[in-house]
Amino acid sequence: MSRVLAIDYGVRRTGIAVTDPLQIIANGLTTVDTRQLLAFIQDYVKRETVERFVIGRPMQTNGRESENLKNVEKFVEQLQKALPNIPVTWWDERYTSVLAHQTMLESGIGKMARRNKALVDEISACIILQGWMERRVP
Repeated sequence: MSRVLAIDYGVRRTGIAVTDPLQIIANGLTTVDTRQLLAFIQDYVKRETVERFVIGRPMQTNGRESENLKNVEKFVEQLQKALPNIPVTWWDERYTSVLAHQTMLESGIGKMARRNKALVDEISACIILQGWMERRVP
């Protein structure tokens, strides 16, 4: 099988998570400077087989589109143009940052580490991927 890669797109940095090849476990991969995101992904798919991208769809808590959605849509257009054979699935990312902070607290990560926004973004991408994995149709 091949991997599924999840993206928690941000204006400055983007969290990335990936499944194992059997698509059983979601793991945080890294956080990338958003300006380097497309190049990073292109390099990654040269080394690993990726079957799908799961992109966090930024929404407000009331269900309306967030300000960042236009940026994400622009990136997805570039991604699909660069890698047209890998489908993109959108995933509602509301509350992922809250869940990431909660996960960090529950895991016993220290206060200083919890301030690491890059780690929050990576965990958020992992939560997006885990949510998609739990609800996908086999």
